[in-house]
Amino acid sequence: MKSNLFTSFSAQDMDSFLPEMKIGLLATVNPQGQPHVSLISSIIASTPTQMAFGQFIEGVSKEYIKDNPKTGFLIMSLDKQVWRGKAAYTHSATSGKEYDFYNNIPMFRYNSYFGIHTVHYMDLVSHSGKSALPMSKVIYAAILSTIARTLGKKENKVNVLNAWTRTFMNKLDNLKFLCYIESDGYPVLIPAIQTQTLDSNRLLFSTAVYGDDLKQIPLGSSLAVFGMTLNMEDVLLRGDYQGIQRVGGIPCGVVEIDWVYNAMPPVPGQIYPPVPIEAVTEF
Repeated sequence: MKSNLFTSFSAQDMDSFLPEMKIGLLATVNPQGQPHVSLISSIIASTPTQMAFGQFIEGVSKEYIKDNPKTGFLIMSLDKQVWRGKAAYTHSATSGKEYDFYNNIPMFRYNSYFGIHTVHYMDLVSHSGKSALPMSKVIYAAILSTIARTLGKKENKVNVLNAWTRTFMNKLDNLKFLCYIESDGYPVLIPAIQTQTLDSNRLLFSTAVYGDDLKQIPLGSSLAVFGMTLNMEDVLLRGDYQGIQRVGGIPCGVVEIDWVYNAMPPVPGQIYPPVPIEAVTEF
């Protein structure tokens, strides 16, 4: 992330976060100290130093922030402007200005099945400021990742990634983001659209874009990879970061995946390792 960080949002920043149609990611820390990423399109700046997001479905991220208030966020507008930063969860509410705001926007006001039932608040720690997604570098990095994936040595130790997940992650127009926990305990999100699968249990990403950010990821750290489409299909992967290596002669970050999570509503849940099916005994 850029070194010249900001500790408040400008009025222009706040207006940019208001549209319903945007990408909002919230990174949290699970009880094992690993990164978790959720798609939270309702995230806004409620004041220049406070953020809020509305909850309409249940999910583990809302549990995690109550145990560990340190979060990371990434907001991307439809014109590909990006804000990244850190925030600390403070409290939740079931009424108030933001609650009324959420439940009066068309996405929730006219939905027959659900509305926002809780609003969660976070104090801004710092953010990077607005920056354009460097599309020429992203495209170049995606081409390099494709070449590396084609030339790289396949291992296939464990069949962690099924056919759907591999196809999903290899589509060049799908969005992908990385997340790791920095030394201060806050999650950090990095755009990594160039990410692709190397084999059935490893991902790779060229370092030709956001290279300085990628070099900050500690070797051996737990690294989460969030993939999504604008149709709101998404998947969350996590594994051990193997560092920057030459794959097919191309410098790439490599992560060995050992956990897969279906992040899509209505029932998010773990896919790999498989969760045993248990009989329902209480009704």
